[in-house]
Amino acid sequence: MAKFIILISVVLLSVYLTEQAHFLSKSYVDAINKVAKTWKAKQNFPEYMTKEEIVRLLGSKRLIGDHESPIKENDSEYMEDSEIPKFFDARIEWSRCKTIGQVRNQGNCGSCWAHSTTGAFADRLCIATNGDFNELISAEELTFCCHKCGLGCHGGNPLRAWQYFKSHGVVTGGNYNTTDGCQPYRVPPCVVDEEGHNSCSGKLPELNHRCRKSCYGDKTCDYKSGHYKTKDAYYVEDIDTMQKDTMVYGPIEASFDVYDDFVNYGSGVYQKSENATKLGGHSVKMIGWGEENGTPYWLMVNS
Repeated sequence: MAKFIILISVVLLSVYLTEQAHFLSKSYVDAINKVAKTWKAKQNFPEYMTKEEIVRLLGSKRLIGDHESPIKENDSEYMEDSEIPKFFDARIEWSRCKTIGQVRNQGNCGSCWAHSTTGAFADRLCIATNGDFNELISAEELTFCCHKCGLGCHGGNPLRAWQYFKSHGVVTGGNYNTTDGCQPYRVPPCVVDEEGHNSCSGKLPELNHRCRKSCYGDKTCDYKSGHYKTKDAYYVEDIDTMQKDTMVYGPIEASFDVYDDFVNYGSGVYQKSENATKLGGHSVKMIGWGEENGTPYWLMVNS
């Protein structure tokens, strides 16, 4: 009897997990496209992925209660409200900075918080140096060495990442399987299956790496002297300040709540469906904004 009860429990758990991933089904995507007015949905992930596998990729921890970074409301370099344009694209504004539009792959690891912050920091370094600095910052070091930031592949706090840049600094580091920079990213990317879906399914979750204290990518780099720091660590809350700060200093990291319809985003201006369910917090890099058919949007780079 005990074995029978255990077997039933396993079966029920399997059914439960499958049901929780209903938002990956073609019928769910079709239902979105029937009601969505500003965007189109498509299947980005295979239907057999579980909710847990999707949520694992969402690693931006809540910012509430973190008072170590001040809220920035004004700056002597900011322009007037009337000077904020309806359209802005940092890739066009600073075309010499090739990192701005680069989309990185976080693999089977909830390190979106590290990719978005190192991405924005690299862009701002390039802009501040008029293109003299034009390379990627190490998401590897931030993910696995900033223990105050969070739990590596299990998520982290973007505000504390900026505090890490200010107090400790971070080295350069390119993408997986390259020797670009001091510490390239060592988490392998998830593959694209035969149907064109991005899938981490079947891959074991990435275990947190040991924090390295040397350069293993480009070994001509100097680890000790190669840490780049930021002068300030702050966050902004209102739309005008986000836009002004971006126009003066470059892309910013942005965190938002992810709902189950968002993982099926295909094109257009995403707006949450009425019955969508919250999955977790995600972190991206905001590089601009605009308006499409009367609907305003943020332009984001998503890892």
